[in-house]
Amino acid sequence: MRVLIANRGEIAVRVARTCRRLGLPTVAIHTDLDADAPHVRACDEAARVSSYLDVDEVVDQARRHGCWAVHPGYGFLSERSAFATALEEAGIVLVGPSAAVMEQMGRKDAAREIAIAAGVPVVPTGAEAAYPVLVKAAAGGGGKGMRVVRSEAEMDEAVAAARREALSAFGDDTMLVEKYVEHGRHIEVQVIGDTHGTVLHLHERDCSTQRRHQKVLEEAPAPTIDAGARDRITRAAVDLAAHVGYVNAGTVEFLLDAETGEFYFLEMNTRLQVEHPVTEATTRVGGEELDLVELQLRVAAGEPLGLTQDDVRLVGHAIEARVYAEDSFGGFLPQAGTASIVRWPGARAGSGTVRVDHALEPGQVVSTSYDPMLGKVVAHGPDRESARRALVEALDATAILGLTTNAGFLRALVASDEFRDATIDTAWLDTAAVEEPSADVPRALVAWVSAMLTSSERGHAFQSDGFRLGAAPAPTLVELDREVLVDRAAGTVDGVPFRQLGAADHVLKAVVDGVTVRAVVNVQPGPTGVHEVVWRGQRFAFTPPDRLAGSAVVGDGTITAPMPGTVLDVRVAVDDVVEEGQVLGTMEAMKMELSLKAPFAGTVTAVDVAAGAQVPLGAPLFVVEPQ
Repeated sequence: MRVLIANRGEIAVRVARTCRRLGLPTVAIHTDLDADAPHVRACDEAARVSSYLDVDEVVDQARRHGCWAVHPGYGFLSERSAFATALEEAGIVLVGPSAAVMEQMGRKDAAREIAIAAGVPVVPTGAEAAYPVLVKAAAGGGGKGMRVVRSEAEMDEAVAAARREALSAFGDDTMLVEKYVEHGRHIEVQVIGDTHGTVLHLHERDCSTQRRHQKVLEEAPAPTIDAGARDRITRAAVDLAAHVGYVNAGTVEFLLDAETGEFYFLEMNTRLQVEHPVTEATTRVGGEELDLVELQLRVAAGEPLGLTQDDVRLVGHAIEARVYAEDSFGGFLPQAGTASIVRWPGARAGSGTVRVDHALEPGQVVSTSYDPMLGKVVAHGPDRESARRALVEALDATAILGLTTNAGFLRALVASDEFRDATIDTAWLDTAAVEEPSADVPRALVAWVSAMLTSSERGHAFQSDGFRLGAAPAPTLVELDREVLVDRAAGTVDGVPFRQLGAADHVLKAVVDGVTVRAVVNVQPGPTGVHEVVWRGQRFAFTPPDRLAGSAVVGDGTITAPMPGTVLDVRVAVDDVVEEGQVLGTMEAMKMELSLKAPFAGTVTAVDVAAGAQVPLGAPLFVVEPQ
């Protein structure tokens, strides 16, 4: 009764956890890059594949290991009908819908026609859709292959970019053009059906906090719809799933027009969703806490759900935050590196409970080869405000050092007045001005620790009993991104009152200018040492100015890679004359495509890259000499 988990990262670990509880042995697949990854160690057996996307290899490994079923998680092969077909032909069960249903509902164009047949309202398309419109991949999902177009002049470039992205991600560049609702709420309904004709909904989620069609925060239940709207949307989802004969877990996504109150079918995800934990946290079935993966496995084994809709109850409120390897305050550029210190929050925060699904450990290398999501922090409370406050506290306790993540950005979003008051919509994050946290307090914390280390006679100053203090020390000048004067005897940092409360295991507690703070600090002395801190989820790394010497800068006409990734195309050659802002090439990493533009009008004097090349952060790509 082995189950092969055709995925990696936190979702593979999460599926393995339920399988272990049910007594089902698991087989992990991995590439060479992931040979010792946490998801591999979470399973009973492991099998090497050259790629997570290789259908033949994955099916062959499932057959070799005697697996009765394959759980695809999300992403990768989870919505590939060819994968479902290959498993069916091999006599192996896919923990998901049939290949035929996956093919129908996995394509946005086909799913739209099925929704119409089921009597579910759909977004106007083609001639019915006036600008602005949304161009999106018919075979797509996860925000890939989507562009908002506001005028005819933008259409060609938007379609070309969306086609490139869709072809790369899905092997299909068919596009749909439909009405773009400026101020909508993204409401989705979790459904599950068995092989005995039962289809139920497990209530709805609100995923309106998105950036560029990528979900950032998700919550359940939806906070701004009334009982009537909830009933209409959930009933429409069940009608659609029943109409197509859907089996296993799936999600029907809708766009709710905040101005008119009308809702439209968007797409159906024929798999488990990233945000499924908020449904699990708020749903009780038959009096038990929900485990969607367990229900998936039981349905896949042919068991009836054994439930009625009345058995499904809502309990409290839950909010999930997706932790990505990205620099949210630096253009949302993907990040890569080695995690040095990793701290996730505990199981309780305030009046709420906290769940963390992750697969990130200290010493783990994070590359741009896979999705940037490192983990999910989920808070549950008796009501939305309790859950929100618990999530703020949980993100305060989240600390990842060694590379930059979006945890500080998430914390700022959850703490904002707009999110607190649930006044957000799908366009909010594309226009919201989220203020970057000040570096003043983090700089003071790092400077204090640096001064302590400088005066310490042996070892690292962070010990179980706190810092070792001797006689009153002389003031210390600490060089970070600027010089900082630490006077331990006076208890000041650059003249600001500073009082240490405790220090152990890289955690520093202090009162800075009258405010009590807690942060995770990593200071390693020496000419190439590390000076970094995470405070309120945000990582700050302080580098002395002399270490920046020699870094490529755009001001001299050198265009460098703003993120580690793959160069998609090169549009210019040496001696080409270019205008300011002209696109010289494009690159992609972790679902994000970025245009590389000329900083001013001039002549291209160097092209140091070719299409398809993998480049590190800061690699020189083009040089433009000004006119």
